[in-house]
Amino acid sequence: MRVFVTGATGFIGSAVVAELIANGHEVLGLARSDAAAESLKAAGAIPHRGSTEDVDSLRAGAAQADGAIHTAFFHAFSHASLGTRMRVVLGGSPRNVVSRFLAATLATDLGAINAIGGSLTGPDRPFVAAFGTMALAPGRLGTEDDEIDPRSVGGARGAAEQAMRDLAGRGVRTSVVRLPPVVHGDGDRGGFLPMMIAAARKHGVVSHVGDGGNRWPAVHRLDAARLFVQALEKGDAGSRHHAIAEEGVPVIDIATAIGRRLDLPTRSATPGEIKAGYGFLAPFIGTDNPTSGAVTKARLGWEPTHRSLLDDLRDGTYFTG
Repeated sequence: MRVFVTGATGFIGSAVVAELIANGHEVLGLARSDAAAESLKAAGAIPHRGSTEDVDSLRAGAAQADGAIHTAFFHAFSHASLGTRMRVVLGGSPRNVVSRFLAATLATDLGAINAIGGSLTGPDRPFVAAFGTMALAPGRLGTEDDEIDPRSVGGARGAAEQAMRDLAGRGVRTSVVRLPPVVHGDGDRGGFLPMMIAAARKHGVVSHVGDGGNRWPAVHRLDAARLFVQALEKGDAGSRHHAIAEEGVPVIDIATAIGRRLDLPTRSATPGEIKAGYGFLAPFIGTDNPTSGAVTKARLGWEPTHRSLLDDLRDGTYFTG
């Protein structure tokens, strides 16, 4: 199968590309730059120039493929086009820059899903997209049957997940892979763990909310990549899958592991200190997000085999470079 992949050179997307190729698929990877195109060629994929903001390039890429996997989502300001950055910066009060940037990322993601899905009509052309478990209701074990909670810290992406369901109603074999807040492994430079480590180094302490008993699910990126491919190959239209290896690692355990490696103390911080220390990550630090992947494992036969989140932190890779 020829598979169109967005985010193909990213932390998760590059692992998806490798997994697809290892399973005999041909990959057409979205490339925003010459460097990304060369990286894809080196990985054995075919580069397709464009971006998630260029819906024509997305339609063209999907039209050339038998299926698609969408992992792209720009989290950093630098990921957006110059035009988008200018609109965000000049579009109103400086205090609302973050909310304008979030609105731009959500609109881009929704537009990308509709553009790709619109080119993949037919039940034999699967479309898999990544979402997050932080969009589920906090404080209880989330399952694959749970709907997005619009009041959750990640609930703003609910419209995009609904778009996947709407595409299934139009005959596209869509499936969703919900990723935990911590997808870990070699090469992680922009996820939750690197941001927590950077904040700890900057402030000389590893901060958490309350007693740090809130839980984050986790998965190794190579296990997540395998699930994307299994969902592509076997997922039913409209299905939801959870890439969960660990249902809930207490944040205090994560903070303690970071503190030990950096020889820094851990402490409970005030809301103001959490905001100052973690920036846009602050709302997620105190969220309790235990999540199950039991249904996914039973339906697709997916089994995580790589090392745990805390083992990755103990290994020390996150503290080099």
